Amino acid sequence: MIVCSLNHASKNIYNKQILNNYSMEIKSGERVALVGPNGCGKTTLLQMIAGQEPLDEGDIHYKKGLSIGFVEQIPTVEAGKTVDALLWEAFGDLHLIAEQMREIETKMASESEENQLEKWLQQYGMLQSDFQDKGGYTMEAKINQVATGLGIHAFRKRLFYELSGGEQTKVMLAINLLNEPALLLVDEPTNHLDITAMDWLEQFLRQYGGTVVMTSHDRHFLDQVATTIYDLDDQDAPSYEGGYTHFTIEKEKRMMAQFAAYQEQQKKIKKMRAAIKRLKAWANRANPPNDGLHRRAKSMEKALEKMTKIERPKTEQDQISLSFQAGNRSGNDVIILKDVSFGFDDVLFDHVNMHIRQGDKAAIVGDNGSGKSTILKLITGDWTPKTGVVQVGSNVKLGILSQQVTFAEDYGTTVLDVFRYAAAMNEEKARHILAKFLFFGASVFKKVDALSGGERIRLKLAQLMYQNMNLLLLDEPTNHLDIESREALEEALRQYDGTVLAVSHDRYFLNRMFNKTFWLSSGALTAYPGRFSYAKEKRQSAHENTSSMEK
Repeated sequence: MIVCSLNHASKNIYNKQILNNYSMEIKSGERVALVGPNGCGKTTLLQMIAGQEPLDEGDIHYKKGLSIGFVEQIPTVEAGKTVDALLWEAFGDLHLIAEQMREIETKMASESEENQLEKWLQQYGMLQSDFQDKGGYTMEAKINQVATGLGIHAFRKRLFYELSGGEQTKVMLAINLLNEPALLLVDEPTNHLDITAMDWLEQFLRQYGGTVVMTSHDRHFLDQVATTIYDLDDQDAPSYEGGYTHFTIEKEKRMMAQFAAYQEQQKKIKKMRAAIKRLKAWANRANPPNDGLHRRAKSMEKALEKMTKIERPKTEQDQISLSFQAGNRSGNDVIILKDVSFGFDDVLFDHVNMHIRQGDKAAIVGDNGSGKSTILKLITGDWTPKTGVVQVGSNVKLGILSQQVTFAEDYGTTVLDVFRYAAAMNEEKARHILAKFLFFGASVFKKVDALSGGERIRLKLAQLMYQNMNLLLLDEPTNHLDIESREALEEALRQYDGTVLAVSHDRYFLNRMFNKTFWLSSGALTAYPGRFSYAKEKRQSAHENTSSMEK
């Protein structure tokens, strides 16, 4: 059953055509993923389905009585509300039924007439049955389940507007999950979630009773949840069944088939044009000119005009071009942590040990707040450990990509200024290089304080690429990057012959890139000589063995 459909929808924003004559059908129970590079219209399409953004042309149809929930990247909530109050408000209909039941209870307590009491009892029984059917007696259990799964228990008593942007997004996601709308729209739901919360959300959405439409650059998440994918970078293409990995395979097959059909048609067109040219030449050489040959040429021209032309498939997209150079080789021992502890009021982690050798590509994973970024700050010397020793090896030239990318004012104010400060070169060469990072034309004069999160990361990567660092510390490097940019970063890091230590929640990125995994949990750091999936499997096996022994 179709719950929502777009018919010939078009949308223009700031003189840019986002959607052009676009149609799609969303079926009941689907988990639809919208994919494509930043700026292709994914969020706009969600806003149109949610009724927040009007169409320029076309229309949207909904199943009668369809309830819609929308989890936005930038939430808006009435001031003065606590997180707990907002979570309970998700059960607005049940609160109304409960209030009606309390009113009847009060009336029954003072009612003496038997017939009227019987009526009250019948009405109360109907309300109670409705309350139970709608989950009234499990409200608190549901709130606890979602709050625990998304990791928001710790700040349930705080005001919503006191929370960070990531915490606010989690709360809005929780509210919509509790509302259980028939059509749930989620814009980048994995932003700000740690691995534990993402695992929980994947399971929840797979079991969700309604229909889900989502945007995400998290390829592992799309593989685990999506049943249908729409590629907004190719708005003429039909939908793809399955997750992200299957989508990439099928898209490649379709592209190759379209390219073969395009080449075959071009050969046919070339032959027809040659034939038309010959017929016209023969007709004109005849004395008198041959009308029959002219008619045949004209007929072929009409057939050529009516032919449905196959478009040449777009085989290349604008994406960042990365190639890191390590410069001089560092010593064999790049990073050593010995019995390191750190904390503010309480100890964050204790007796942490780490050994990173030259050429290692290692990752630190763990829940939010466990201290992953803190370890990077200890290595850079921004913070000092309470106990233990942090050593950075000889001849190490360190490059850092932080979660919050900032640029000092003395670098300059524009993209071009900031890049040339880090990589001394003339303007022409600098603009050529910046174009590889998708800063084209006048965009190089854009003020750095007006850059988006993704643009800031791209500019910082451009700087690092031309500074010959032999150790890269990367804190959530794929945040704000679209899938194409993530893949370009992965390719560059695979070819990089220096050392990499990264903090990341991007499981696809972790499994493709890193041969050593450090898992930070409950104040302890455990090293695993393998990729993230290997470390996760080992931890799961150890947990199951412990649980079995306790029984």
